[in-house]
Amino acid sequence: MIEFVNVSKVYNNGTEALHDINLKVPKGEFVFIVGSSGAGKSTFLKLITCEERPSSGQIIVDGQDISHLRKGRIPYVRRKMGMVFQDFRLIDHMTVYDNVAFAMRVVGASGKSIKKRVPYMLSLVGLQHKAKHYPTELSGGERQRVGLARALVNNPEMIIADEPTGNIDPALSFEIVDLLNEINRRGTTVLMVTHEHSLVKHFHKRIIQIHSGRIVADTNDMADSYAPPEEYAARQEARMQADSDYEEYDNAEGRFEETEPQETEPAPSDERAEMLEYMTDYDEEARDRFNDEPTLLEVLSEDGEYEEEPPIDIDEAEDVPPQVLRRR
Repeated sequence: MIEFVNVSKVYNNGTEALHDINLKVPKGEFVFIVGSSGAGKSTFLKLITCEERPSSGQIIVDGQDISHLRKGRIPYVRRKMGMVFQDFRLIDHMTVYDNVAFAMRVVGASGKSIKKRVPYMLSLVGLQHKAKHYPTELSGGERQRVGLARALVNNPEMIIADEPTGNIDPALSFEIVDLLNEINRRGTTVLMVTHEHSLVKHFHKRIIQIHSGRIVADTNDMADSYAPPEEYAARQEARMQADSDYEEYDNAEGRFEETEPQETEPAPSDERAEMLEYMTDYDEEARDRFNDEPTLLEVLSEDGEYEEEPPIDIDEAEDVPPQVLRRR
């Protein structure tokens, strides 16, 4: 799905953000990306979304070389991606329904498809009753769930989440990642930058640690010592057998097909331009909350042992979607 081959990125001021990165992320994998402030995590995501171009090396996404993709082709690559941001990036003057529907209008979906798909996605994240509310009327956790619904509404092949739990309560962080985990189980690739080490330990996914522009650890290389506990695997198998909440998502009639662009295309409307800008404009400044980043081994172990962190007490959390309660 994603492959970096000897990729380096040097900015105009001489800063080397990434150095000789070699990496493969297969289709359907869930990857946590961790690292200290300025390590190169944001640059890594920007290269995948074509916001930045590599100084050297090759980047392949879904079989296509995007290293030096011409500008007119970039929007079609991004249609394969759903993006979730730390600061939500919702449009305040639009209702929850319209924020999610707008992502479909941008790619030219029909009104019939929008009327069918948007209510379903809002129910999936437990916000069908907030469809007519505005973002300013929602809690942080609810706004992030709207952002997640927006990212999923076009049935993308991958989700790119840039610290999606950074601005919500710790108790709700598990809820958001659990929703991402459910979508991943259905075949969608997920890349998530995070500093929540409790999440990293709890969900037992692949972890890539970046430090000073280099990949210094990857749990793909630690498979023998990073096998999930048997009880975790059993719980995942039970979910696969019993959970039918995502049936419509699984059986959606394909993804929006890429069409060949014309040599000259009409300028996008102000709304389309605004959506494209806020959906792809990552912050330039690092937003890390810890100055001293533990090593990957410190994240995965305590006193040399790898243990799963106790699951969140959902009874104490607020705004828990119905499907999360049903999975208990």
